[in-house]
Amino acid sequence: MPSETHVLDRPPAGAAPDWTIPQGWDDYTAQDHATWDTLYERQMKLLPGRASYAFLRGLDALKLSESGIPDFGELSDRLEALTGWRVVAVPGLVPDDVFFTHMANRRFVAGNFIRRPDQLDYLQEPDVFHDVFGHVPMLADPVFADYLAAYGRGGLRALELGSLGQLARLYWYTVEFGLVREGDDLRIYGAGIVSSAAETRFSLEDASPNRVMLDLARVMRTDYRIDDFQQTYFVIPSFDDLLRVTVETDFAPVYDRIRDLPKIAVDAIVPEDDVVTHGTQEYARSKTG
Repeated sequence: MPSETHVLDRPPAGAAPDWTIPQGWDDYTAQDHATWDTLYERQMKLLPGRASYAFLRGLDALKLSESGIPDFGELSDRLEALTGWRVVAVPGLVPDDVFFTHMANRRFVAGNFIRRPDQLDYLQEPDVFHDVFGHVPMLADPVFADYLAAYGRGGLRALELGSLGQLARLYWYTVEFGLVREGDDLRIYGAGIVSSAAETRFSLEDASPNRVMLDLARVMRTDYRIDDFQQTYFVIPSFDDLLRVTVETDFAPVYDRIRDLPKIAVDAIVPEDDVVTHGTQEYARSKTG
């Protein structure tokens, strides 16, 4: 996830100049692998019928059903044969230019640690389950793989234009928390949803959140929450449409047009919205008392 802040200014000891580190697969304990298996099994009870077909195909193509935390080298060989992407381990948060450079060159940066058994339901910093189970299956889809590479190139340009904040919201509401229309159904593809048992149900089945068709300028003005369920989800008609809009749009004039406009609240519906579901916001009210 792109961010305007990061932890370190230079690669830590043991990291390469591009911030990559060894995965350290041999260092995982039996408990680490068991935690992965527990999370995998829990999600796979929920995702059929809810997750995008592209995500489910990616799980199969990459053999993520095999027990234990995947070896990044073996996983990358399968992924590269499909779409040219590889998975590389990094030591947590990295500078934005590093993040975007890897992405533009079809390298997906992933954390190599796994959460503790008492953290199954929530973890503030993405771990290997979120990064690999949540993100990597979509990279086996050629169209989405092209979208993420295009996003990486766009991220480097956004840094030059001083518009990272706007572009980061697009990542949040697509790559992390996106919904896609497939036939008559809405399905999930964002990594933050598919890796979360609770948000898998909430995003599709709860009456509380808004569900709105994606518009670039609208999304890039919309605030988001990093510590709770989303109160608005954006829906794309298809991955082809998402890629087309991304590569055919000159983002610079969009940035200029929205730069001084007010941000849109996480739970708001605005007059221009193409609304799929107007949420009750009951969940948000319950949290504020």
